[in-house]
Amino acid sequence: MKTSNFEKFPALTIKGHVCISGWTAICAFITSHVEQKNKSIIAIDTYQGVYANEIEKQLQAALAPVKLLPVAKTFLSAEQINTMVQPFVTDDPVFGYVSAFTVKDFLDPQKVQDLQNELSAVTNGLVVVIGPGASLIAPDADLLIYADMPRWEIQQRFRANTVSNLGIENQNDKFSYQYKRAFFVDWKALDRHKKESWSSIDYFLDTTVPNQPKMISSAAAKQALDTAVSRPFRVVPFFDPGPWGGQWLKEVCDLDRTKSNYAWGFDCVPEENSLLFRFEDQVFEMPAINLVFIHPEALLGEKVFDAFGDEFPIRFDFLDTMEGGNLSLQVHPLKAYAKEHFGIAYTQDESYYFMEARDHAFVYLGLKEGIEPEKMLEGLQQAQEGDQPFDAERFVEKWPVKKHDHILIPAGTVHCSGADSVVLEISATPFNFTFKLWDWGRMGLDGKPRPISLEHGRNVIQWDRTTDWVKDHLINQVVPIAAAEGWKEERTGLHEGLFIETRRHWFTGTVPHNTNGIVNVLNLIEGDAALVESPTAAFEPYIVHYAETFIVPAAVGAYTIRPYVSGKPCATIKAYVRTENLMNYKL
Repeated sequence: MKTSNFEKFPALTIKGHVCISGWTAICAFITSHVEQKNKSIIAIDTYQGVYANEIEKQLQAALAPVKLLPVAKTFLSAEQINTMVQPFVTDDPVFGYVSAFTVKDFLDPQKVQDLQNELSAVTNGLVVVIGPGASLIAPDADLLIYADMPRWEIQQRFRANTVSNLGIENQNDKFSYQYKRAFFVDWKALDRHKKESWSSIDYFLDTTVPNQPKMISSAAAKQALDTAVSRPFRVVPFFDPGPWGGQWLKEVCDLDRTKSNYAWGFDCVPEENSLLFRFEDQVFEMPAINLVFIHPEALLGEKVFDAFGDEFPIRFDFLDTMEGGNLSLQVHPLKAYAKEHFGIAYTQDESYYFMEARDHAFVYLGLKEGIEPEKMLEGLQQAQEGDQPFDAERFVEKWPVKKHDHILIPAGTVHCSGADSVVLEISATPFNFTFKLWDWGRMGLDGKPRPISLEHGRNVIQWDRTTDWVKDHLINQVVPIAAAEGWKEERTGLHEGLFIETRRHWFTGTVPHNTNGIVNVLNLIEGDAALVESPTAAFEPYIVHYAETFIVPAAVGAYTIRPYVSGKPCATIKAYVRTENLMNYKL
């Protein structure tokens, strides 16, 4: 195993602005910048998961406002909110339906009026309004500060039972329920509010690390996002253990060796990852999804934005089973099923690119010839009820795999990556829609059975995807595309009916690339390091290391990649959205 050079905290340097660090400095800055008049109002709008109590305590001590008004006082009752969101949260243990709520829908109009009357009654001194939707309560505030929070950190706070869903106190509910509710309801409403408020925000507050706040101006945030969308960049990866997790990520990504395993490595999920921006000696963290919201056309490209809106349609992540176990046997919903049942306009078509595989590594993919669907479903049902284990090899085809194989998995195809391999999963973004059919009788890390979605699964399994069809359409569909001195290009997938194209480049020299107006996502799948450069010096040369995923915004246009050490063999896998059938995916 080579020594890791994987950068876990990639940051873009932003010049010409400062980042204010620490509550003392932030409060002093706020005091000096609030307009000096008889009455001043500060609105601090917060995303879900922000520790509002921490902010309130610090501002109360340092600013001594005559009134500190929590937005929480204006929410509907918990009973009203629970009734309102239930059709979208549903009783399903895993899945819900995407809602169209706004933050305003969670507020009681009379309570809002009462709080605004309380605000108006103050004639002298400083008033602070804080909480989700603070700008709705105090639209004419002298200062609007937005306290954001990355979704990955919110999930950690859910697990620690320290935060609740929007508008209620349920911090002790199960993580799976809180996450589902946030995914289908809370985050949708809060994102709508954030986008509507963006142009009015004066300062952005980063409280991702408790009691270590950072603050930047809206001008600094603008320059940071402008910089990111004009050059290659990486989001901050995060890693998570699982019941089937392995040991490869620990070594390659230099992770905590004391952990039992790491199953997932999420290296390009902008909905949940962060961006880091370095201002002199301070680093400011911001949800990466903000870049998608603020610069969707420059990042995604006009055609992709027209089809998907301000959503990032491509995901790269790692599945590590090295010295671990099989993933669950699973299937993803067809596009029409995802739309009808979950309100999602496209589905999780995906592929497995094998970064590493031991001699006996394998993947379950597709069904055996001549099986009887009812017999398979009966076996899965019996396994779910605990009567007997499911005989996967009787019904599902098992294929040997080796390093650099690329396995394509269109929705509706039964599949499962086996033990002792590492997959770079390249897929469409709706990653919450995996129907587990069988999980080998395992318990989750919480000691409880993992949810099985057999009823959903049986409705989407494509029974005609059997051995011969899979071999001809899904296993290593590699086609040479181009070659020149020092490089060659191959098409490796995805399946012809899907909207993602993948290209692999092997190189010892300089490879020309062009986004052609479509966002590119790449990973260095071979070689210690490579250099990404602009032929016109439009951006500074950018170093990427083995296994790092990076994004090249559509606006970049032409760029090149070459080995960091001249002549040393390297390879990348690149994914981008095909434009010829995008109308099929238009939201």
